[in-house]
Amino acid sequence: MTTATKSTGENSVRVEIFDQAYNLRGSDPEYILKLAEYVDAKMRAVSEQTHTVDTARLAVLAALNIADEYHLLKRNQDHGTVEYLKRAHHLTEALDEVLDEKRRVG
Repeated sequence: MTTATKSTGENSVRVEIFDQAYNLRGSDPEYILKLAEYVDAKMRAVSEQTHTVDTARLAVLAALNIADEYHLLKRNQDHGTVEYLKRAHHLTEALDEVLDEKRRVG
C-alpha cells in the first residue's frame, strides 16, 4: 500500500513504494502520489506473479511492464493519428471535388 504525507511549503511528499519510504518533491504532490501508487501496484503484481523477493529485480521487471504499457499506448496513439490524418486528407479531397463541381456548374 502506498501512503503519502505532504510536507508544508516544500511540495515534498513522503510515499511508500513496496514497503520502502521515499521523500519526493514536485510541483503537484497529488500527481506524485498517484505515480507512486501505480508503481507500488505494479511491483506488487510482479511480486505475486514471479514470487521474487529481490526488490531491485522487482523494480526492473515493474519498469519493463510500465515501459511496455507506454509503448503499446504510444503505438496505438500514433496509429490513430495516422488514420485520422488519412481520413482528414480523404475528406478534404472530397470537399475539394464538390466545390470544384459547384464552381463549374454555378
